[in-house]
Amino acid sequence: MADGMIHVFGHTNPDTDSISCAITMANLQNQIGREAQSYRLGEINKETQYALNTFEFKKPDLLSNLDNNTNVIMVDNNEFSQSVSGIENAHIQMVVDHHRLNLQTAEPVHCIAEPVGCASTIMYKLYKQDDVTITPKIAGIMLSAIISDTLMFKSPTCTEQDKITAERLAKIAGIDLYDYGYKLLEAGTDISSYSGLEIIHIDSKNFQHKDLKLTISQINSSNLEEVFKRKPEIEQAIEQRIQTENIDLFIFLATDILAANSKAIVLGNKTDIFEKAFQTKLISNTALLKGVVSRKKQILPAIIETLEQKIQL
Repeated sequence: MADGMIHVFGHTNPDTDSISCAITMANLQNQIGREAQSYRLGEINKETQYALNTFEFKKPDLLSNLDNNTNVIMVDNNEFSQSVSGIENAHIQMVVDHHRLNLQTAEPVHCIAEPVGCASTIMYKLYKQDDVTITPKIAGIMLSAIISDTLMFKSPTCTEQDKITAERLAKIAGIDLYDYGYKLLEAGTDISSYSGLEIIHIDSKNFQHKDLKLTISQINSSNLEEVFKRKPEIEQAIEQRIQTENIDLFIFLATDILAANSKAIVLGNKTDIFEKAFQTKLISNTALLKGVVSRKKQILPAIIETLEQKIQL
């Protein structure tokens, strides 16, 4: 790698995995003799703050733009549309991710992408590979990410690697996996203090496929009825985003962490794509998606497949 400070960060609207990977990757680089610092590309949600508080980490500094040729490691993300301003002109040295690949660089890059449920599962293996000790604090924040991304192993993205890694990290951290896990997930379900716009920003990702500009926003909840009491406010916020950002299709998912179902609010001028993808009819802009909890493995692929079929026709 080139000399100079390495900026390590995940995606915009960071979730627990994005923050965990930034912290643990920066620590790993420092342990092997490279100067690195973790950053966040947005505000921390309540779930992530709970994990940071539990394992006594300060939240990373906020990064709003990059100077040209800044040394960068991207974690839990490889899409420029979900990254910081200036990423196109950065010196990307490494990518560690578990999402679809949508990356173009001007130079070769060390890319580690694996089909696991959480990027922190990959980070665990990198620590082992470099023979760097995983402290109880580091184990705790990695474990938090796996619990979050796999929805306590209920998500279809979850793999056996994720489960085994989580069990090992729980032992290192010295905590009860399931007791801590449900407390962590529950901490992230409180939206009472958020505005409608803040709710749809908690975990929101933008995608571009062909001519479709798509946004998928997702929150976890233990009470969907409480979330949907605020439906008018949420819809108003979505319409604001659609108008401001020229979004064709906006999908807001409230995922029940106990029942492993999601209820969606869908708006935009391409809602027919959503209806076809999930063979459903939107009623008052909403639909119940039984067994659907994963944006990465269930929502996005279904939308892309439907869009491709429409183009072929």
